[in-house]
Amino acid sequence: MEADSGSNSQCSPGGPFNSEGSASQPQGHRQKTDIAWGYVSEGRNAQGRKTMTCTYCFKVFHGGGIHRMKQHLAGVTGSVTSCPNVDPAVRLAILTCLQENDKKSKEKRGDFGVESPFGQPVHEFVGDEVQEVPPPRIREISMNEAGTSLGKGKRKTTAPTGIRAFFKGGRDSAQPTIKACLQSKDKWQNTDMAIALWFYDAIDQIASMGHGYKAPSYHSLRVTLLRDAKKDVQLVVDSFRNTWAETGCTIMGDGWKDSRQRPLINFLVYCPKGISFIKSIDASDIVTNAENLCNLFVEIVEMVGSKNMVHLVTDNASNYKAAGTLLNERYPTICWSPCAAHCINLILKDIGEIGTVKSLVALAATVTVFVYNHKYVLNWLRKTNGWREIIRPGETRFATTFIALKSLHDHKDSLQALVTSGDYKKFLKMNKGKEVKQIVLDDRFWNNSLITVRIMGPIIRLLRVCDTDERPSLGYVYEGMFRAITGIKKLFRSSERLYKPYIDIINDRWDRMLRKNLHATAYFLNPAFQYDTATFSTHPETTNGLLDYIESKVDWCSVENLTREIGMYREREGSFGRKLAILTSKKDRPENWWKLFGCDAPNLQKLAIRVLSQTASSSGCERNWSVFERIHTKKRNRIQDAKTK
Repeated sequence: MEADSGSNSQCSPGGPFNSEGSASQPQGHRQKTDIAWGYVSEGRNAQGRKTMTCTYCFKVFHGGGIHRMKQHLAGVTGSVTSCPNVDPAVRLAILTCLQENDKKSKEKRGDFGVESPFGQPVHEFVGDEVQEVPPPRIREISMNEAGTSLGKGKRKTTAPTGIRAFFKGGRDSAQPTIKACLQSKDKWQNTDMAIALWFYDAIDQIASMGHGYKAPSYHSLRVTLLRDAKKDVQLVVDSFRNTWAETGCTIMGDGWKDSRQRPLINFLVYCPKGISFIKSIDASDIVTNAENLCNLFVEIVEMVGSKNMVHLVTDNASNYKAAGTLLNERYPTICWSPCAAHCINLILKDIGEIGTVKSLVALAATVTVFVYNHKYVLNWLRKTNGWREIIRPGETRFATTFIALKSLHDHKDSLQALVTSGDYKKFLKMNKGKEVKQIVLDDRFWNNSLITVRIMGPIIRLLRVCDTDERPSLGYVYEGMFRAITGIKKLFRSSERLYKPYIDIINDRWDRMLRKNLHATAYFLNPAFQYDTATFSTHPETTNGLLDYIESKVDWCSVENLTREIGMYREREGSFGRKLAILTSKKDRPENWWKLFGCDAPNLQKLAIRVLSQTASSSGCERNWSVFERIHTKKRNRIQDAKTK
């Protein structure tokens, strides 16, 4: 064990660690100059074996020498537990000592190619400077911790700094989809596993290079490899652009404010193959009135090509609506509509503010909050068979309020078993406990919850369809609204007194925002609905919407040819009458169905493909707010800035 002391005697205390604030070395160890002896006491156990005790956490070690104690104090994981109470300044000093010893031992051996057991040093941005910090295998110590003594037994948590703040611990403003919020644990596990396999594949690729492989240089990452990566991305974007003439495309525009309160407008192009970024504009110096917004839209249209564009989707602010009208005057073949997902969210918000619904949600929240605020209650429920966590509402996603209500209703039996069990008696001494029991055993509460969930079910399903980028959603908006209204009336057995509050809210938003000829046309041309005679709406609005769209937007063929082909489509004549066409009308994506079975009606086929290939919402603009923000900042250039200083 003395050999360990001798091998590490190169490090003298020095600096602030030799001051009065440091622990004094024992009298019997004056000849031992290693810094770690100031924080270790020696002794012997009952068997007479030498022991070492950490003076911070009082953990006793039987053997291992001073080197092992230094690993304990420095927080080196793998061979010994880390000291939880060590002064950060002491930890940093001992860690530096260990790294110096390791470097010197390598130099003596002439070994410069083997990785240090402490890993390679990590370079990290702190402020505007690049600093070297301990590698990942060793617990990182921030500069604030190193400069401030916390005292024995105290801990301090600091916010992530530098580049770490971009990846973890920071607040990411990217808005998750409803789909992401509702994914199961298995789906999360599968995603984690995919990332892990990607990581393992990268490691295998590096290992296959053999000894001597060096990582790309700073210049290669910043110039050569970045240029190659850009070429690959450009090839993908070009493949999207090549389909715009056939399928048409939708320009998605979204205005928002970044963390510095700058008004930014993002523009992306949607087509069935994927979404591509076009431009992000800092509108700080622009008066966002209808005329200026229209000029911005015109610039984007010219970049994409007016012949390729079918649809423009923005938010439903009055200035965007007016700008959409002006754009339609310049380009008569382009339609404007507000974001369908946003409109549906507003419907959910308005329904949530109805008095009866609001009080019902408040009761459900009382139960949920009580369960998650009491460990005993939560653990009791988690031990029941088939238990799944209760979904709790999000602050800005109004749909989650009703999803949470359904989740609570699914736990009805478990909650009633809880409040009627003997284990719950101690909670009856609390007013909240009594209130929760009364709510859970109230049949009216559960009945009203079920009714509300059934009312909102079709609307939330439509929101999920519109809030995804995986497939075109324009062909499902009209049918979704029609299904929601029909379902509510049926649920209340056509009692106008009961269904009127809900229908009025839906109709108000639908009439003011989404009642467009484009949506009626997409509904009419969607074979999944057209060939479902039991549910297809024969209201004149759908046919009139189709004809109005053809008369105002179609300029590449005669109206007579289109009306003739519409008759073939409705009557299932020619290729539309094939047995396979009927069987696959609900299974295939509508635009793909038209490509296969619309050959006998080429003009209508072209129209249907261009309409049914579009999206109804601008949710894609909201996925990467934090990324778009960096387009207007120098953060993306911090590596270059740091290197040039």
